[in-house]
Amino acid sequence: MEALLAQRIRLFVESGRVRPETAAFVRAELDALAAEGCAVTEDSAGMLTSHLLMALTRLQDGEPVEQFRTDAEVAAELAEHPEAVRRARTVSLRAERALGSPLPESEIGFLAMHFAVLRRDTP
Repeated sequence: MEALLAQRIRLFVESGRVRPETAAFVRAELDALAAEGCAVTEDSAGMLTSHLLMALTRLQDGEPVEQFRTDAEVAAELAEHPEAVRRARTVSLRAERALGSPLPESEIGFLAMHFAVLRRDTP
């Protein structure tokens, strides 16, 4: 993993905002993306990393996740990226098994958007 991206994750843990097991889960997901040929760097996956770290932390803390008015717009954009939606749903299932918390539909949609952009930006 790129040093800057690893530093981002480490800072979330060291600040106490994210549990070590959550960080380990996100690292494993990023490693899987890299193994599939995605360019997983601070520039390409920094926002994805932060979003996933915080979404999983909110769920583990029992914080409510609001549905956004843009959910329909996100779904429409994702119609052209079914592979990104599948990956986001798979990550949600793995999160439930590993951390006890599946992602709600709203978070799955936003996570899928990150995956679609990452795929688009990978040559």
